[in-house]
Amino acid sequence: MSADKRALLQQRLRDGEINLQPLTFPQRELWEASPVPPADVANHICCLIEVCGAITPRDCEAALQRVVQRQEALRISFLPGKDRPVQVIREDVPASFRSRRLSPAESVEELEQEIFSAPFDLVRGPLYRAELLSRGAEDHVFVFAIHHAIADGWTLGVFVQDLVAAYLHEVRGAREPLPAVPLSYTVWGAAERAFWQPAELEQRAAFWKKKLARTARLWSGLEGPETASGAPLRILSYFSAELADAARDLARHNGATLFSTLLTAFQIALSQWTGAHDIVVGVPVANRGKQAVRETMGYFSGVVPLRAAVERDRPFAESLREVHRNTLEAFANAMPFAELVQALGDSLRPGHNPVFEVRFALQNHPIPDVALPGLSARLRMRSPGTARFLLACEITEEGERLEVAWFFRPQLFPREEIENLGRMFEWVLTASTR
Repeated sequence: MSADKRALLQQRLRDGEINLQPLTFPQRELWEASPVPPADVANHICCLIEVCGAITPRDCEAALQRVVQRQEALRISFLPGKDRPVQVIREDVPASFRSRRLSPAESVEELEQEIFSAPFDLVRGPLYRAELLSRGAEDHVFVFAIHHAIADGWTLGVFVQDLVAAYLHEVRGAREPLPAVPLSYTVWGAAERAFWQPAELEQRAAFWKKKLARTARLWSGLEGPETASGAPLRILSYFSAELADAARDLARHNGATLFSTLLTAFQIALSQWTGAHDIVVGVPVANRGKQAVRETMGYFSGVVPLRAAVERDRPFAESLREVHRNTLEAFANAMPFAELVQALGDSLRPGHNPVFEVRFALQNHPIPDVALPGLSARLRMRSPGTARFLLACEITEEGERLEVAWFFRPQLFPREEIENLGRMFEWVLTASTR
């Protein structure tokens, strides 16, 4: 940093325009435990808010400004530091908002992709962008993209709730700001740093060193620069409402959860598909057990590796109960992933995600649909997946049925092979419920 920039930074710190904070543990994962550079567009989280009602760009921008004032995550950027970057939290910044009225010839899908894929400047910020695309007086799409360093999937639901509340404030002429969040993101981060002292980390690390000893990579020969570049493909399929209900009944009968039931079927299918019996998958956890942070935007989520020794002749119910026990034990010993990688001595290299190659998730973060007199808003996730893993399966409860999204690299796995894996997954789950 030049002397002039350093002097300007110091002046802004003295004036209270900005403050500096260390990275949170989840943020450290992006810089220290990911084969994809933090600035890569694969780290963007994207969504659409389909709005039906007579809204105006001016009111939308003013509402967004209220959300920016409430949620400090929308005022964060990152400054390179001596050992690792630091968060820069600005006190007063204008909302990043644009609007346009679409012509009949313009494609919403193409414009969405442009908005989603434009890179962010991690130093200058802001690390989100919002654009209102209007197809008619009461037909709009609010496109929102945000960097993973300041957001997770739960954040999107919080954002929609805040934006609608702020819009109502605006159109009613309310002057007061939105109420402050019960716990800010940086205060939460400070509490996490206070908790994760060396003794606690060492105790958790000892558990994981034993739990993950002598694991084998599924596709070590496929790892390389090619694996860490470009966006993965996305395939959608669905499990019927009847199959979803049967899976829930199976979980209740065995004292397990829907997540454990789906994970057991997934691990068996993955074992059949790869020929491997030792299966490790990474599972996201929300890290929002405290009510105080459920209204706060930010990157809270962590990841827990789950290992299974798949015995294909074992009754499914027996496998399910073991997976459920192992899952509870793993979650009870969860620790920041960057610290886990360091404890295991797993080094970063192009295309190599530490500890595991496959991600599995049952998304349970709130995705609100809003209905008010003369206005409705519906959130739709449009994230392109992540370039960090070779393969990912994300399941979302879509009404009574289950949406199953597969993310994969076409240069590594032919589409028909992933479709075959999807059919195997459905067959294993169906057979388990009979």
